[in-house]
Amino acid sequence: MSITMELRSDRLLLRPVNKFDAEAIFRYRSDAITNQYQGWVPKTIDDAQTFLSKVAQKINLHDTWFQFAIILKENDELIGDIGIHFLDEENYQAEIGCTLAKDQHGKGIANEALKTTIDYLFKELKKHRITCSADPENLASIKMIERLGFRKEAHFKQSILIDGEWVDDIVYGLLKSEWGN
Repeated sequence: MSITMELRSDRLLLRPVNKFDAEAIFRYRSDAITNQYQGWVPKTIDDAQTFLSKVAQKINLHDTWFQFAIILKENDELIGDIGIHFLDEENYQAEIGCTLAKDQHGKGIANEALKTTIDYLFKELKKHRITCSADPENLASIKMIERLGFRKEAHFKQSILIDGEWVDDIVYGLLKSEWGN
């Protein structure tokens, strides 16, 4: 599938990230307080450029991460991204995650972007199961994940090392048959 693909919702355009997105991505992802539950917080613009150089150039390839930029249609501003990890060789499962600029929180944008992505994964890419994970202290994300219909499947104790500290991870899952949209 070509990287020129785009997904659209009422307020958003989702398109593949590219090397020209480094500044915007650095701007919202480098906020260490807002992104305290993220596994990656860039320290420099070079970190953001390195990140972009490692993102898959094609969607739906086993054991790769593909990133959609979240763009506000009203002003073409890049305000976040959605990562999709294609998990299994049979290509039935994917993991998703979302990062959004702090000034865009609480507006339903992450929810809208994730719904659009989940629809695409189930309807177009024919995924059977989608997972996502969250730090148990990230209550806002957990509420959103549950509103989207994900169910808690596992709670792993001290399973992820972030900045020298072992943290818990909660995994949520959603089957295509459970997706009501």
